[in-house]
Amino acid sequence: MKYAEGPSTTVEVVIAAPVERVWDLVIDIDLPARFSEEFQGGRWIDDGPALNARFAGRNHHPARGEWETTSYVTRFEPNRCFAWAVTDPERPSASWRFDLTEEPGGVLLRQWAQLGPGPSGLTPAIEAMPDKEERIVARRLEEHRRNMQATVEGIKELAESATPAS
Repeated sequence: MKYAEGPSTTVEVVIAAPVERVWDLVIDIDLPARFSEEFQGGRWIDDGPALNARFAGRNHHPARGEWETTSYVTRFEPNRCFAWAVTDPERPSASWRFDLTEEPGGVLLRQWAQLGPGPSGLTPAIEAMPDKEERIVARRLEEHRRNMQATVEGIKELAESATPAS
């Protein structure tokens, strides 16, 4: 897949906990740092979480080093959806979203991420090696998928351990 095509990846997990508990974990922008190999933490720039609020995220990758981004909350529907765009809300370098769907006995938590359409850390590598673009994109999506899976599994563990036994 080419970067310009907006490649994306999705992971999901079913959590045996109330939707409100899962939501509280999802909107904690610093929490994924506990589970991700790349995301190092976040802090609100504006009063958040809220629609259009900004937050700074710190990241580290062995091939790129450390960097910080500003993200913009693009959807904020309590107990349903929390989404943000990285760098530029109109042409983000990446877009991310958590969707929560109540199910009998719990919540289906889905995390989705899309690369582009704006320039990102991948842009210089793709420009330097255009013949390897599909491999570069596939590898980046796999890194995201792995960190996302660790994040939703971590949220599941925290949400379920906080749920009183019936």
